[in-house]
Amino acid sequence: MAAVSLDDDLREVVAFRIGSQEFCIDIRAVREIRSWTPTTILPHAPSYIIGVINLRGSVVPIINLAERLGLGSLEPEARHVIIITVVEGQVVGLLVDAVSDILTLPPSSVQPMPKIASETTLSFVRGVITLDQRMLRLLDLIGVLPNVRRMM
Repeated sequence: MAAVSLDDDLREVVAFRIGSQEFCIDIRAVREIRSWTPTTILPHAPSYIIGVINLRGSVVPIINLAERLGLGSLEPEARHVIIITVVEGQVVGLLVDAVSDILTLPPSSVQPMPKIASETTLSFVRGVITLDQRMLRLLDLIGVLPNVRRMM
C-alpha cells in the first residue's frame, strides 16, 4: 500500500462551534488556539471587531465571528476561545464558543454550496462537510475578513 500524501489527498480542518452551529477552517490558517483574553476596544471599529489583544508583542484584532456571520453576537466569557489565524499575512483572532475537533478529510468530503445561497453566503462559505449527523460549513477566511489588510 502506497503512502498517502496529505497535500494531495487529505485536508485538515479545525472544527468549532458558535452556539449550536458548527464551522471549520483550514488548519494551515491556524497559528494557535487560546483561552479568552479581554480586549482593548478600538473606537469606531466595525461592530464585529471586539478590540485588540497583545499577543507576545504584536497587536492582534479580535473578530466576533458570530456577529460577522450574522448569528447574533457572542458576549465574551472565560469559557470562549480565540482561534489565532493568519489571513493574507495578517494575524487575526476569531472569537468562538469552543473548538471541537481537528479533522482529516478527503477533498471529496467538501460539498459545494447550493446555488440558491446568497452572494454573502457564497463569499463566506467554501462548502459543506457532512459527518454522520453533523454538518460543518468550511469558511473562506478571505471572504469573511475582506478588509483584513486595512484592519491595522
